[in-house]
Amino acid sequence: MEIVHVPVMLNEIVEALRVKRSGIYVDGTVGLGGHAEGILRKAEGECTLIGMDRDEEALEIAGKRLKDYDVQLMKDNFSNMEDAVKGLGYKEVDGILLDLGLSTLQLKAEGRGFSFLRDDPLDMRMDTAQELTAANIVNEYPEKDLANVLWKYGEERFSRKIARAIVNARQRKTIKTCKELALIIEKAVKRRGRIHPATRAFQTLRIEVNKELTLLSMALDAGINLLGPKGRLCVLSYHSLEDRIVKHSFKDMAKKGVLTIITKRPLTPQKEERDANPSSRSAKLRVAEKL
Repeated sequence: MEIVHVPVMLNEIVEALRVKRSGIYVDGTVGLGGHAEGILRKAEGECTLIGMDRDEEALEIAGKRLKDYDVQLMKDNFSNMEDAVKGLGYKEVDGILLDLGLSTLQLKAEGRGFSFLRDDPLDMRMDTAQELTAANIVNEYPEKDLANVLWKYGEERFSRKIARAIVNARQRKTIKTCKELALIIEKAVKRRGRIHPATRAFQTLRIEVNKELTLLSMALDAGINLLGPKGRLCVLSYHSLEDRIVKHSFKDMAKKGVLTIITKRPLTPQKEERDANPSSRSAKLRVAEKL
């Protein structure tokens, strides 16, 4: 399967990072390498770029895409970036990018279990080496815990109803696929408008499987520690809870005199980009600079 990857808000990110030829940059979520390639091109291939991701398959594709550049790619979680980058011998860096969205590979590749439109196994692991999967959560979490996850990470107003429907269904047989789960949710919660009633639930399960919000907070602290003076941290989020964490983290660090906030309000994609790439519509870019 050919994966077509379009990096979101590439021009805005390259500009916000103030990419220079002598700079050292970390792409903490390198994915398929689109943003990394844009940074390297801006620096005419002369900058140092370190790319991290916990998805081994994505790293392999990124490596092929960036084969003509001098890059260092590593499998790791962005929450470990400070130790990982310093372990390579770099004391500080000039810029860091964190793109919190799913890659095209994760959404469209068979067997990953991120989409309710596919009849894939319930997986949703970004790092396929970890044990916890969406199937574990759906089939093993107590009803109360399921409802709490749906509410906490998705603000799903039908969280209790969906949790009850899942528990009832799994008592009859194990829920194994994305389509099975989507159908259970659709029967429990009637469709209103164009948005599928399983959308929030699937997003929530993904966050729980990968511990995304906890690791994001850790990554922000690690990134700020790793930046040198005037270094910039760019965070691209697609979910209100993620954006809230970034916003409050930046505010707290600004109050402590650690950084200054460059984007008083988050930047969003231009209309042309939203029209050409509808998946970019919910993107918000926040930028801060180390003092």
